[in-house]
Amino acid sequence: MLGELVNIFIAAVLCWLLFIVVDVAFRLPEKGGVSGADAIASSVSRAGGDLNGGSMMGNIVCSPDASAGTLLAACGVYVAGIGGGLTAAVLVFVGNRICHDPGYAGTTGAVLATFMVYGLGMAGITAAECIAGMVIAILTIQGISHLLASRLLGRFWGWRS
Repeated sequence: MLGELVNIFIAAVLCWLLFIVVDVAFRLPEKGGVSGADAIASSVSRAGGDLNGGSMMGNIVCSPDASAGTLLAACGVYVAGIGGGLTAAVLVFVGNRICHDPGYAGTTGAVLATFMVYGLGMAGITAAECIAGMVIAILTIQGISHLLASRLLGRFWGWRS
């Protein structure tokens, strides 16, 4: 039982980092990548949070990349290995086009998540534990405290510039 909890914790940290690296690499905190992200960012900022962190949060919620895409990719790996994860990445790509997402962060995130989950499986962390870790990572970014999460995410953005 303790081993499973440690594996879930490791998966949560790695998923959290994946979300952040993809958003920062695609420079999504500069502005919302999809409609809705700007609304979330400005709402978080008005409440005392960080605008760039709020943009990252908005992109994670509103674009089919970090939260939905990586979780879908992990489920695809769980069901059908790498082929299932890459099929999920194709679905994320289609979802990006439907959402008029101008970038490819969602597809990149899903592809990276596919290989991360598969690689972790080879290291002894199961896809199911990765799925649980992703849910925890999403909750820490979105569900616990918008203000604190946006400030932390804003610091990550600040390190880049």
